[in-house]
Amino acid sequence: MNLADMRTMVRRDLKDENATSYRWTNDELDRHIARAVREFSEHIPYEQKATKATTTGSRDIDISTITSRVMVEAVEYPVGKFPRVYQRFSLWADTLTLLGSEVPGGANAYIYYGKLHTLDASSSTIPTEYEDLVAAGAAGYASVQWAAHAINRVNIGGDATPEKFLAWGKERLSYFKAELKRLGRRNHARVRTLYKPYYPVSSKTTDYGP
Repeated sequence: MNLADMRTMVRRDLKDENATSYRWTNDELDRHIARAVREFSEHIPYEQKATKATTTGSRDIDISTITSRVMVEAVEYPVGKFPRVYQRFSLWADTLTLLGSEVPGGANAYIYYGKLHTLDASSSTIPTEYEDLVAAGAAGYASVQWAAHAINRVNIGGDATPEKFLAWGKERLSYFKAELKRLGRRNHARVRTLYKPYYPVSSKTTDYGP
């Protein structure tokens, strides 16, 4: 799969396969595909692992070089243990702070994170089983965009009316977003009690006063 393959899938969904009279230009479809890929990545990111050196006596780890980052799943420190040792952490901008009892001593830490998927002229990181889903999202965005553009323009009716494009596009986007919600990381229970990021939980029953 590459960008040209994905564009072909989207055109097929849109029934826009006559190269002599495309309704959408390649650039327009590429923009909608990129939007769908970004949204897909937010829910199902590309899972990666980075090795970052710690600083002796400091709990902070600079992760600014981890680009296109969507989320940080876990931090392993010290590394090479069995079972693996995961640290609680907090994240602010590009600084990851370890919150466990162990203060780093300069050794490496493993950062498990998710990043944006790539889809370019030569390759893709989108799993094969989700390619149709991304195509559905891109087609939905394209259809809604065209309907919004054409709704106040003169047309001859028929099957290609703006209203039908709008309804079809909304149906595709509804499916796309529902599937992302169902499949996404926020909807999956995972074993992470040893490395859950630290966010204080507000009491719902106790009033501690001002």
